Amino acid sequence: MATIAPLLTAIALMATTASAAFADDASYPSKQIHIILGFAPGGAPDSLARIVGDRLARKMGQPVVVENRTGAAGNIAMVAVAKAPPDGYTLAMVPVGNAAVNPSLFPDLPYDLKQFAPITQIANVENVLVISTKSPIKSLAELIAYGKRKGADLTYATPGAGSIAHLAAELMARSGGFEARHVAYRGVTPALTDVLRGEVTMMFSQLSTAKPLIEHGELRALGVASKTRSSVLPNVPTVAEAGDMPGFEAVSWYALMAPAGTPRPIIDKIHNATVEAIKAPDAKSALEAQGAQPVGGTPAELSAVIATDTARWGKVIRDANIKLAP
Repeated sequence: MATIAPLLTAIALMATTASAAFADDASYPSKQIHIILGFAPGGAPDSLARIVGDRLARKMGQPVVVENRTGAAGNIAMVAVAKAPPDGYTLAMVPVGNAAVNPSLFPDLPYDLKQFAPITQIANVENVLVISTKSPIKSLAELIAYGKRKGADLTYATPGAGSIAHLAAELMARSGGFEARHVAYRGVTPALTDVLRGEVTMMFSQLSTAKPLIEHGELRALGVASKTRSSVLPNVPTVAEAGDMPGFEAVSWYALMAPAGTPRPIIDKIHNATVEAIKAPDAKSALEAQGAQPVGGTPAELSAVIATDTARWGKVIRDANIKLAP
């Protein structure tokens, strides 16, 4: 009997713990939810997070607060969520860079994707290849021909090494068989400013940023980096069709993730509420105004997207020998 008593105590403790966990799952959410974002307030990622947070709060019946924790290419925000309790009250708005680029770019990444549970892909954000309207180059075919003739005279601007703008330009140059020289800036605004001036030849920019400048006749769009043409710029071909580069794609995207170990019922509850929220007409319109197309896939589908883009961008980083500036 002496040996049975500890066993019965252990079983009772396990039952109590399981019952408490079930109660927590059933009552979730009972307090404020935080979405951690590695970008500063005011930009497109911040706007997307707040659009999602506002609608998610309505669905969940609890406040949803967006916290901006900038620094280290979004890694600080990722670490904060990785270390948070897996209870559904701390979530991460994860861009493609942190999920599928940084693991190949940073030799000592301070987090591992195994520390996160995928919830859903929020939206795809289209990128567009632009040049100054002062440039004599009128099409992507002319740009490629120029690159093949002039080599390093063809330049491309980016907001920093390892950004999607950087990887997209490298992928295009390698796919098109021409050379181009990278000019890195500290942010999107100075990079686009020098493209506008004609001091740098071209740049891949998120559509939400470039669209007003295209409409005002300051930038010329040569191609969108998506599988299909954009509904916002229907007369602009894809890079794949304009450059004869089958399969070319360089899309920015954002996903919602939780700390690993978050109970599946809570993941499912967040997933269902988020998908309903982003596909509602008002949220869809708000996202599209930011150049974003709502997705709302399953956790498994998000995992597959991460795996595909990790392979795609990891190869570009290795082939182009892309390194972070010291």
